[in-house]
Amino acid sequence: MLQNHKVAIDFITENTDYLIPLSISKIEDIHSLLIKELAVDNNLRKRRVGISGTNYYPLDNEFQIREAIESTCKLVNKKENVFEKALLILLLISYIQPFKDGNKRTTRIVSNAILMNFKHCPISFRTVDSVDYKKAMLLFYEQNNISRFKEIFIN
Repeated sequence: MLQNHKVAIDFITENTDYLIPLSISKIEDIHSLLIKELAVDNNLRKRRVGISGTNYYPLDNEFQIREAIESTCKLVNKKENVFEKALLILLLISYIQPFKDGNKRTTRIVSNAILMNFKHCPISFRTVDSVDYKKAMLLFYEQNNISRFKEIFIN
């Protein structure tokens, strides 16, 4: 997993504009780098997944998932503010959960690639308390409230 992270980070560092404009196939490419040899399906999921600690269930229909990701890409591509782009992609891919596994890894790499393309430093969440991070995500999943996660992102 760590080696795959290195490969993905090296890829976005060497190809800073790869995700501009953002598309499903490019997100899938990043996901593929992150899950290589981890026995994880490489395509958009076709079955229901659950998220621990919440009653929220992401879409479970492959066509709805594809449509949601396409809408997300269009929304992010329209935005002018790079930080808004990065925050939206962090939240929305995590919310949609398009892959069977590796969603958070993929979304963090994609978000950081967007920041790096616009000459900003990538964001690390290592100093963020994992419980606070999870609570912020659950607040978004269950109530569509981004305030707590936005605060984490800004800090």
